[in-house]
Amino acid sequence: MNRSAFESLDHLTTPHLADGCLRAGVPVRCGPAGLLPLSPGMRCAGRVRPVRHVGSIDVYFEALEHAVPGEVMVVDNGGRRDEACIGDIVALEVKAAGLAGMVIWGLHRDDGELRDIGYPVFSLGSLPTGPQRLHSRPADLFERAAVGPHGVTAGDVVVADSNGVLFLPADRLDAIAEAAIGYRATEARQIEAMRGGRSYRSQVRFADYLSRRQRDPGYDFRRHLREIAGAGEV
Repeated sequence: MNRSAFESLDHLTTPHLADGCLRAGVPVRCGPAGLLPLSPGMRCAGRVRPVRHVGSIDVYFEALEHAVPGEVMVVDNGGRRDEACIGDIVALEVKAAGLAGMVIWGLHRDDGELRDIGYPVFSLGSLPTGPQRLHSRPADLFERAAVGPHGVTAGDVVVADSNGVLFLPADRLDAIAEAAIGYRATEARQIEAMRGGRSYRSQVRFADYLSRRQRDPGYDFRRHLREIAGAGEV
C-alpha cells in the first residue's frame, strides 16, 4: 500500500470505493446498513485497530497502549442491542490518542455529549445502560473484530462516511483506489453530460442494449457497460 493510495481515501466516498472493489476483483465488505454516524458529515478512514469488548472499558485503554495515530478503532460487541459499550470518556480518550475515529458493532451512550465532541463515531444507535456483565478475555482480544458477517484485522483499512462503513484489504488498496478514481471520473463525466441535456440512456447506448438483449436473452446490462467502456465510449 503506497502513501498516495491511502491519502486518496480522503477524496473517495464509500460508494466509489465499493465500485472500485468490484472493478479490482476484491470482495465488497460493507458493515450492516444500521451502522451509521452519530452526526451527518462524520467521516473517518484508517488502518483497523480491532478490539473485542467483554464488558469493561479497560480493553479500549489497553488497546491504545499499542495504537498508532491515524488508525480507526473497530469495536466488536457482537451487535448487542441490550447495552452500550462506549460513551464520552472512551471517545475522548481515543480522540486524544490521535485515532481517526471509532466504528462500533454495538451501541453507544452519552449521545448528546458525543455529538458535542464531534469525534467520528459510527454505531448501531444509543442506549442509556452500559454493560452489566463481564466475560473472560479471549486470546485474540486485540487481533480480530467482527462487524456483521465480516472479520477484520490490522491488515484491513476501514472507511466510514454517511453512506456507511466499508472494509478494504490493505494489500489491495492501491488497485482499489485506482479503480475507484476511474469510476469517479466516469461518473462525473456522465453527470456533467446529463446536466447538459444528454440522458444517461443515450450515453450508455441503452437502446442498443435492449436490441442486443432481445437477440441474446443472456446478455446483461453489466456486460454491456463493460463492453462499451472497453471501447472507450463511456
